[in-house]
Amino acid sequence: MLLRAGLPHLRRRAAALPRSLAPRRLSSDPPPGAEWTDTVDYLDETGEVLSSAPGARPAVPGAEPTILSGSSAHPLPRPAAAARLAALALRLRSGPSLSAALSALPSPPDPALLLLAANSLPASDPVPLLSLVAWARHQPWFVPSDDLSSLVAARLPPATHSSDLMSLFDDTLAHPDPAAFPKTLNTVVSALSTHGLLEPAFYSFKRLRDAGFRGLGTPTYNALLSLLLTRGLAFKAFEVLDEMSVAGCALDKGTYELAVPALARAGRIDASRKLFDEMRQRDGVGPASPGVYSTMVDVLAKSGRLDAAMGMYREMVAVGHRVSTAVSTAMVEGLVKAGKLDAGMELWEEMRRGGLRPSFGLYTMVVEANARSGRLDVAAKLFGDMEKSGFFPTPATYACLVEMHASAGQVDIAMRMYHSMANAGTRPGLSTFTSLLTMLANKRLLDLAAKVLLEMKASGFPIEVTASDLLMIYIKDGSTELALKWLRFMGSAGIRTNNFIIRQLFESCMKMGLYDSARPLLETYVGAAAKVDMILYTSILAHLVRCQNEDSERAIMNILSASRHKAHDFMCGLFTGPEQRKKPVLSFVREFFQGIDYDNEESATRYFVNVLLNYLVLMGQMNRARCVWKVAYENKLFPKAIVFDQHIAWSLDIRNLSVGAALVATVHTLHRFRKRMLYYGVVPRRIKLVTGPTLKMVVAQVLASLESPFEVSKVVLRAPGDSVLEWFKKPIVQQFLLNEIPSKSDVLMHRLNVMFPSSAPEVRSLSLPRSLGMSR
Repeated sequence: MLLRAGLPHLRRRAAALPRSLAPRRLSSDPPPGAEWTDTVDYLDETGEVLSSAPGARPAVPGAEPTILSGSSAHPLPRPAAAARLAALALRLRSGPSLSAALSALPSPPDPALLLLAANSLPASDPVPLLSLVAWARHQPWFVPSDDLSSLVAARLPPATHSSDLMSLFDDTLAHPDPAAFPKTLNTVVSALSTHGLLEPAFYSFKRLRDAGFRGLGTPTYNALLSLLLTRGLAFKAFEVLDEMSVAGCALDKGTYELAVPALARAGRIDASRKLFDEMRQRDGVGPASPGVYSTMVDVLAKSGRLDAAMGMYREMVAVGHRVSTAVSTAMVEGLVKAGKLDAGMELWEEMRRGGLRPSFGLYTMVVEANARSGRLDVAAKLFGDMEKSGFFPTPATYACLVEMHASAGQVDIAMRMYHSMANAGTRPGLSTFTSLLTMLANKRLLDLAAKVLLEMKASGFPIEVTASDLLMIYIKDGSTELALKWLRFMGSAGIRTNNFIIRQLFESCMKMGLYDSARPLLETYVGAAAKVDMILYTSILAHLVRCQNEDSERAIMNILSASRHKAHDFMCGLFTGPEQRKKPVLSFVREFFQGIDYDNEESATRYFVNVLLNYLVLMGQMNRARCVWKVAYENKLFPKAIVFDQHIAWSLDIRNLSVGAALVATVHTLHRFRKRMLYYGVVPRRIKLVTGPTLKMVVAQVLASLESPFEVSKVVLRAPGDSVLEWFKKPIVQQFLLNEIPSKSDVLMHRLNVMFPSSAPEVRSLSLPRSLGMSR
């Protein structure tokens, strides 16, 4: 304790001293504001009181002489006083003992001395500082200051004293004027952000923003931005960035380095470019770092803004930054994906000349891009460079090269790549096998295709669909012999195909005249529980109509029998006599047509009638043919063929009929017209036969042999009703219409065969509905 003079009990000691050694007054009057706390008596040698004066008062350190140096009195220096405060705090650290020692000081410190003592405490141990400040807070002379609070905030490690930091923050913010503590608030927020305490840091920021505090500095904002971006909270970082702009805080290079890449990665490319341009124009900021340039180039390239990306790339080079492999990869990848392969390859060559070693991903992408664009030579060269560089190609790269060479029909290179792929231990994928097999099928390399197909099976892939697809390739290509050979291979390998392909191959065999191969196919088709529909049966019958060879006719008849279709039983019954049928022809035909499901088979039945009438006419069975036509018309298979327009015009439309059906319809309809005109006396103004361009000359020649009055125009044969009536009265016409000339059909069909030697009845006869034509 520093006392102005001795205590009262010194009287006894002073009495024994000589007068010259008695205590002396060091000063007479206290400084302003200081009061004496006791009375000091000065004695002589005998013990009598010489004088008395007030004394024992606290001294002001550094202001009053309280220390004797020899016979001279000096004031206690403020650093020494601060050191004594610090020594007490360090020795006693905390608790009541420290508070008692500090309270017993004869000269209480002031805020400046407290700050000086706090500064002298070691930064590694915040406990003495906290204890000293906590004691000072309860003293009447304590005045809060920004310097002391910021010092405490800077000395507190957030990892262990986050609660103390938050308490300090709350106390500071509760001050009537928080704006007077900018250093403290900045230090707290910055310390929390720097040490990764996200929730306390952002909570403190929000409280300051809500309180209207605008004193946060750029380093504090940067620390908070860095923390938010590190945690992936870009939207929160942008919120802080907006607040920074509202507060008018200047952005430094660190802010730009954080904000520009973050905005770009978040998809706010325009905002990032605007901030980047602002950074370039500001003085003292300097050029952007390579990381910022790399991010901008990468984002711009991946977003399709290739011109801007290329400009940023060139600027990066011009500034002097070394372009990384990642940046070059992003640029090349962006150009290639945008279809600018030439520009991408130019940048590739520039990258290689600059000494950059392409990455595995870039090699893979460039090889596949060149292969898919048809530059197979370039792709093969790059593939070789890739292997020399020590990169092991991926299965996708192998597959791409194999598939592209296969698509180009380069068998040797594709097979070499395929074997290289297998030797490297890479398992080909389903698409690779499919492309390779398709190429081999198109090249008609059946044996090699069979070998690859078995390897595909050994790799664990299902091969039934692929084998059937190859079979369809042979069928569509017209290679029926190869298709049959491939089907035999499939059978020997235990590979089954579907009934649709069996039917397609059967029809191909019928078309090529391979009837011996066609019959087993049809038997297989029927044996697999597949139903031979009216369309398929009629197509076989059409081949019989065109057939000119007796052996082939017999083979086709056997195929018809193997179909097991109900129409075949009808055909057989139609050519038998009434004794075996036990009913007339007309009744037999009507019974057959009554059993047809016209909702589903109307078009197919119409096709059957056309081909059947062709066959009956060729066989000279006009009576049976007229019965079939009559019943077909009754069942409305040709509802608009015959039109009676009262006394104006009667017409017959045979444009969509086969040749035989057209002739039968013409004879039968003219017979009906004759009965109406002769028996009922109804004579129209004119009669028209609408033949179309195909059947016009056929019908015209038949009627011309009977000296008919019909005149031939473009697509119609027409005649006045009176003239036709007179023509009907001729005996030869009557005999012709009643089919009483037995050799007439033979002569007629002989002429037809001469005129149309290679015509296809099923093609000429109908314009099938689209759905039916596709199903065939």
